[in-house]
Amino acid sequence: MEGINDSLNPKGIFTSLVKYQSLIRQLAKREVSSRYRGSVMGFFWTLLNPLLMLTIYTFIFGYVFKARWGDMNLGDGGFALTLFCGLIVHGVFAECINRAPTLISSNVNYVKKVVFPVEILPWVTIYAAFFHALMSFLVLLIFSLIVNGNIPITALWLPVVLAPYVIFLVGCLWLFSALGVYLSDIQQLMGVMTTALLFLSPVFYPISALPEVLQGWIYLNPLTLIMEQSREVLLWGHSPDFKLLFLYSIVALTIAIFGFVLFQKSRRGFADVL
Repeated sequence: MEGINDSLNPKGIFTSLVKYQSLIRQLAKREVSSRYRGSVMGFFWTLLNPLLMLTIYTFIFGYVFKARWGDMNLGDGGFALTLFCGLIVHGVFAECINRAPTLISSNVNYVKKVVFPVEILPWVTIYAAFFHALMSFLVLLIFSLIVNGNIPITALWLPVVLAPYVIFLVGCLWLFSALGVYLSDIQQLMGVMTTALLFLSPVFYPISALPEVLQGWIYLNPLTLIMEQSREVLLWGHSPDFKLLFLYSIVALTIAIFGFVLFQKSRRGFADVL
């Protein structure tokens, strides 16, 4: 099969994305639609959910606890915006990683079709996850406009910040979806991992709140840089750190290539195991 023959070619991680772009969009649209099928407000929930959560965060952390983000004076609602931005980044990770172990087993009909490009399933998950994330980012920007009176022009850099994150996530999806077919314990591990990284990431606290000896180590967490850079461009009006994003991209690309190769070499046994 062509997909398997491309498994050792690094370009293969993008070939399927380009070649099956239309199919990926259709499947992603179906996945998003199925989540709201039967609900009265349908897609409106994609905006209502983050709107309600951000309103609650603003009230609780801004007016009840009067929480501050380190030494920064973020003004009323600033802590809630900062918190919400980190939660969006973590939410994408949690949605993708928790979905990964059952991604193949929940699509048995596709797996057993010889002509179906199974390697696109992680891209479908990425599309669906980022659709919801972008709706949340939209709510974030609207609240930022209300709270701060403006939206930084640097918000236009957000796609640059998220691009290496996408590569990292799709690599993880290829890796853990392949392992999940053969090792059912992977699903339990993913739940623990996403919860652990929620508290080991600068979601609820700034990096400066950590002991100085640990501040460098937290960047080994794959979520840290993306959270920090998202806040820089969306909330604080700073340009992204291109050097750090470049290094992140190299690591992400390495993970993506490894995950893709493992997935392609393992897929021959998917139908037999399932």
